[in-house]
Amino acid sequence: MNAAEVIVILQEMSFLILKLSAPMVLTALVLGMVVSLIQAITQIQEMTLTFVPKFVAVIAMGLIVLPYLVPSFETFTRTLFVKITNSGGINR
Repeated sequence: MNAAEVIVILQEMSFLILKLSAPMVLTALVLGMVVSLIQAITQIQEMTLTFVPKFVAVIAMGLIVLPYLVPSFETFTRTLFVKITNSGGINR
């Protein structure tokens, strides 16, 4: 495996990480903004009001999208192992 192939694999891995984490990160972002807006309107400044809903929402979103994300991760892993096996290791 030469340097160009390794760079391509790292690019694919970076895109996959973004794809896998995006639903949970966006959920936390949107819910955090909504809770902050509600706190600003009601003038309640309680830290648990921001943490608990985001925690529950991120876990729920993770469970909802898990069946859609696992095939992407599995495909990437299988492809990576095939590339490693076919190359016979890393050539320097």
